[in-house]
Amino acid sequence: MANSKHIVVFSGAGMSAESGISTFRDNGGLWDKYDVTEVATPEAWRKNPALVLQFYNERRKQVLEAQPNDGHKALVSLEKQFKVSVITQNVDDLHERAGSSNVIHLHGEIRKARSTYDPSLIYNLKSWELNLGDRCEQGSQLRPHIVWFGEMVPEMARAQDITYTADILITIGTSLNVYPAAGLINHVQRGTKIYVVDPNDVPVHGIPDLVHLKEKAGIALPRLVEQLLAAE
Repeated sequence: MANSKHIVVFSGAGMSAESGISTFRDNGGLWDKYDVTEVATPEAWRKNPALVLQFYNERRKQVLEAQPNDGHKALVSLEKQFKVSVITQNVDDLHERAGSSNVIHLHGEIRKARSTYDPSLIYNLKSWELNLGDRCEQGSQLRPHIVWFGEMVPEMARAQDITYTADILITIGTSLNVYPAAGLINHVQRGTKIYVVDPNDVPVHGIPDLVHLKEKAGIALPRLVEQLLAAE
């Protein structure tokens, strides 16, 4: 049975990269084939919706071919003893497919589409394709359910509130450089234990009660989860 401690997990692109999903900063990845301003902005959608749909179709196909890694799977075990909230910058569904039951997507969900007329009309996609002519029940073109560059992050306030209630914060595979999401680490209460899981250097100097595990999620998380469960 879960105890009263609340663990908040904040995951970024590095975690998905371990499952083979291209990140924005990858060399030779999917993003290298496109100019971000031409495929991931509201202006791009107005200018060339077919190109935008093509780009997200390719990303969606890649997500469907990927599988949760050992890091995703390890986090699920925390739910045996803790309340766990996963806040992710990633648009894939690997956390859910691994078994995490409480996931908040800051930047949208690649396997969903929404109405361009009524943003509250959101649909699960049955395949990797979303095309021109695919319409909502009110007749408007469907767009990827993604927060594009230049758009507001509608779940940010909720994520900040959740982070404030954390007893333990674990950040995974995020550079902590992309705002506003990177600012979440500043919303924990004083005394909250923070674990940063990333093989790279991240800007976390001077933050008290912080441990930096400089390894990939698939290696560090199973050990960290085992340690946290054993401590209870």
